[in-house]
Amino acid sequence: MINKVILIGNVGQDPEVRYTGDAGNGAKVATLRLATTERYRDRNGNLQEHTEWHSVVVWRNTADVVEKYVRKGTQLYIEGRLRTRSWDDQNGNKRYTTEVVADTLQLLGRKQDSAVQQGGYQTPAQQPYGQQQHAPQQFQQQVPASPVIDDQPDDDLPF
Repeated sequence: MINKVILIGNVGQDPEVRYTGDAGNGAKVATLRLATTERYRDRNGNLQEHTEWHSVVVWRNTADVVEKYVRKGTQLYIEGRLRTRSWDDQNGNKRYTTEVVADTLQLLGRKQDSAVQQGGYQTPAQQPYGQQQHAPQQFQQQVPASPVIDDQPDDDLPF
């Protein structure tokens, strides 16, 4: 079985960061809302848009990166998996939510749009040719290299 989600979108509000248990012993967790927008032309040739909002959960060291660099409007690439949780509300009704648990997070976007700029770090795609600027060691360990998105796969699978 495969449970895989890949999203590219914009953060809708500043992420919420908290700890499970107390800050000294608990794990750091960040939650954020990510908007993805599908654009297409209808039968009459009119441009249509549909925006979907996703709840994303990021744990531990990657939550540190989110806390430091991600703000409302930041464009992100996220790979993860779907998880559905349930709980009982105050009235005893069963409630459900489906979230994306992020395994990989990559900061995207133009230089002027990136919250990373406030910290003085440029992602490799933002650096002028021939210049190198290095991220703090912690950041380098947590964010993988830019993903390769292949629009024309070599296989002939029907999906």
